[in-house]
Amino acid sequence: MKKILLICLLLSGACCFAQNTKQVQLVPKPLYSDPVYDGAADPVVIWNKGEKKWFMFYTNRRANEKNLDGVSWVHGTRIGIAESKDGVKWKYRDTCDIQYRLTDYTHWAPEVIENKGIYHMYLTYVPGVFKDWRHPRYVVHLTSKNLINWKFESKLNLASDRCIDACVFKLPDNKGWRMYYNNEMAGKSIYYADSQDLYHWQDSGKKLIGDKGCEGPKVFYWKNTYWMVVDNWNGLGIYSSTDLLSWKRQPKNILQEPGKGTDDGVMGGHADVVVNGDRAFIYYFTHPGRTPANKGIDNADTRRSVIQLAELEYLNGEIVCNRDKPLAVKLKP
Repeated sequence: MKKILLICLLLSGACCFAQNTKQVQLVPKPLYSDPVYDGAADPVVIWNKGEKKWFMFYTNRRANEKNLDGVSWVHGTRIGIAESKDGVKWKYRDTCDIQYRLTDYTHWAPEVIENKGIYHMYLTYVPGVFKDWRHPRYVVHLTSKNLINWKFESKLNLASDRCIDACVFKLPDNKGWRMYYNNEMAGKSIYYADSQDLYHWQDSGKKLIGDKGCEGPKVFYWKNTYWMVVDNWNGLGIYSSTDLLSWKRQPKNILQEPGKGTDDGVMGGHADVVVNGDRAFIYYFTHPGRTPANKGIDNADTRRSVIQLAELEYLNGEIVCNRDKPLAVKLKP
């Protein structure tokens, strides 16, 4: 009788394990490809409280369009949206309806946060479609109640006329909000501005990170430490801080060495980090075709970009990331 009971318990446990396993998706590689232009990059992930889904916002480059000279293929598009119930299985939803449009325009690198039922987007706006990089770009503030339709609030007055890639982080002790951004006119350094209400910003005019050129800062709190991830175009640099002003760089970049997964055999770029419980996950993008064999080639294969997902780990006071480690996860709302 005892043996029969033991077997029943073991079978019951195995059944429960199997059911729980079915609920957790094994992360695919790539995680997501844009079905329109095949040029998804610069992701940011946020929970949509109204729809009870995860939304991913991303820069969409026209990677698969022909006869686009210079870098015009990274211009001329709106921000793409993908949706997911678990943060792993994504499908294309739409583009952002942004109520701020010049005759020609380009949307890059959105930052999206929620505060008191209002969603705020800080969007890099390029006033045109250009073949080279020598043109103004700035950050605009937008608000929304549904993460689809966005109302223009203001154009931010930051350190120069070429500021991009905003990241907004809530300061401790109700001291307001801090925006970290890339000032391209200062050697691609990270500057900051502060706000008490997310609408009015006071720029510091101060450089926080400039030891190496970078862009796409992302700040988050994890393992009792403030962290900043930046894109050095040679993997992702990692900085740590205790006060959100003084930042120490760790010696080794993450996602620098090629991975083994599909479309992951090159360095990782401009990322978002989602801290979910006690775990941290990094959403990054790759240009799968930009391998050493294709150096100097500019075509649809080398322009193409996809989104990937990996887990961050904390080891001896530093952040590491094994992009090839099998990952099964279901993000908690």
